[in-house]
Amino acid sequence: MSHAAFLPQTTETDIEYDRIVREDIELFRDAANRYTSGEINDDQFRPHRLRRGIYGQRQPGVHMVRTKIPGGIATSDQFAALASIAEDFGGGKGHLTTRQNMQYHFVPLADVPALLHRLADYRLTTREACYNTVRNVTACPLSGLLPGEPFDVQPYARTVAFAFLHKELTDSMPRKFKIAFSACKDDCMLTSIHDVGLRAVVRDGRRGFRMVVGGGLGPLPSEAKLLHEFVPAEELVNHIEAVLRLFNKHGNRNNKNKARLKFVLRERGFEWVREQIARELEEIRAHGGIATPECVPEGFGGFQSAPPPRGTGTDLPLAGTPAVDPAYDEWLETNVREQKQHGYAVVTVRTPQGNLTSRQMLGIADLSRQTGDGLVRISIDQNVHLGYIPLRNLKRVYAALRLLDLAESRAGEISDITTCPGAYSCNLALTKSMNLGAALAETVRRYHDPAIRALNINVSGCPNSCGQHWTGDVGFYGNARKIEGREVPYYQMLLGGGVDSEGILRFGMAIQSLPARLAPVAVERVLDHFLAHRQEAESFRAYVLRFKVETFRSLIADLAKPDADDPEMFRDWGDEIAYSLQLGRGECAA
Repeated sequence: MSHAAFLPQTTETDIEYDRIVREDIELFRDAANRYTSGEINDDQFRPHRLRRGIYGQRQPGVHMVRTKIPGGIATSDQFAALASIAEDFGGGKGHLTTRQNMQYHFVPLADVPALLHRLADYRLTTREACYNTVRNVTACPLSGLLPGEPFDVQPYARTVAFAFLHKELTDSMPRKFKIAFSACKDDCMLTSIHDVGLRAVVRDGRRGFRMVVGGGLGPLPSEAKLLHEFVPAEELVNHIEAVLRLFNKHGNRNNKNKARLKFVLRERGFEWVREQIARELEEIRAHGGIATPECVPEGFGGFQSAPPPRGTGTDLPLAGTPAVDPAYDEWLETNVREQKQHGYAVVTVRTPQGNLTSRQMLGIADLSRQTGDGLVRISIDQNVHLGYIPLRNLKRVYAALRLLDLAESRAGEISDITTCPGAYSCNLALTKSMNLGAALAETVRRYHDPAIRALNINVSGCPNSCGQHWTGDVGFYGNARKIEGREVPYYQMLLGGGVDSEGILRFGMAIQSLPARLAPVAVERVLDHFLAHRQEAESFRAYVLRFKVETFRSLIADLAKPDADDPEMFRDWGDEIAYSLQLGRGECAA
């Protein structure tokens, strides 16, 4: 069934965009047919699917499909469509990533073209969601709603995302390229880990961005360098294109492990890179480059040329909510923030490690439509936000979320753990990071001290940092070791990452690699030590620096080599069978 009537095709931009997208899907269908018939081999087919956000999985015959959600904003109708696609193609499940994407797993190749067309009906796309491309452009999902920001960055993120989509320059670069927009003083989007990071600035009444370049995570994290204190908003596309041109010319195409922009900075030096970017910018100004779009298609990045009326929420049932409800009171305290728009609040829907059922997704879409502004906002901590909720209807929204099993409180706190999918599906993963995340959530739930609750934990299933483990107060990434000749799942523990009091991102410090089954024990020991030895008003990072790495290594040293007679040590979290290291061919992480 086609849903093409959902979005009006009222402009030349809309019509041309739809034409390009549909033609591209058919090109993919043709390549897939040639692959299945044996006309082309796997190596020849791989670029066709990766450009379109389609990954191989460790399970043969099925694929992961990654859908871009520019700026993390989708309309309620788009989110409902994502729910129906999950039901029809993804086994009734979807996964929200740390880059504001929606992923479907276990999709047979034969079903992919129909899935892509269904997305296109709602102006959603997987194009360039992976491979050596400009990936999904991320942005503060709450920009425009909270006080203290210079201006709403979402329109600029949409413009940049659309400007570099389906362009020859950006679909076959040396490696992936990531762009993030932040409006918050605490840099909620972690702009300094991106190839281009942009923070909103107003100078002399003029809107612009502080621009950093060359950041990245992976096994060797690098903090981005300041390129410009102020780039006028109207010149943003030109400045980013200049960086892309530099990267396209000088990125390492022979070794993908040294192909990111951060390695160009390491090897050539930042001053050389700055000079080359300036030359590229002069060339663009003199001879033209990628144009700044005058508008984006309807629905792209949640864009609505005629936003619908806000929902009242008065039709939502209270579902027997008691007059006195401590669970509601805690949810109100931890999951609700008043907006700068008087009388409205932002509700954070805690989605465990980004995993949602199609029923839950459809319920979120309905809530946004019925009681909010018709937009669903996705954050890099894998949660969902509903804006413009009338304060008088918060109890009704809570009751509706409770019926969806999505009313858990303490969003954004230590028990709200961020993870990648790990060995659940990923070829590169060494461990089942989502299962460890669930175990850690149970472990830390017993802590009620505000300083502990304010911390965060990030877990990746391998060193590639899809779970952004370097940025957590506590971080873990999967590895493997052998004990008496038998393979054991391990995690490297990191402490002290995150944005500091000056708004500067700091990477966590490596402490110790320990068996997966003992990671919760290690976390307990560190948190108990923090409670016993912290100084007044001391941050967790300051505490870690004061006690130094050696203290924490000593604290958990006995965990590093467990009892070889304990069968649990040889099983990953969630498994009933012995661990076995299995790796497939890597296809560029996150």
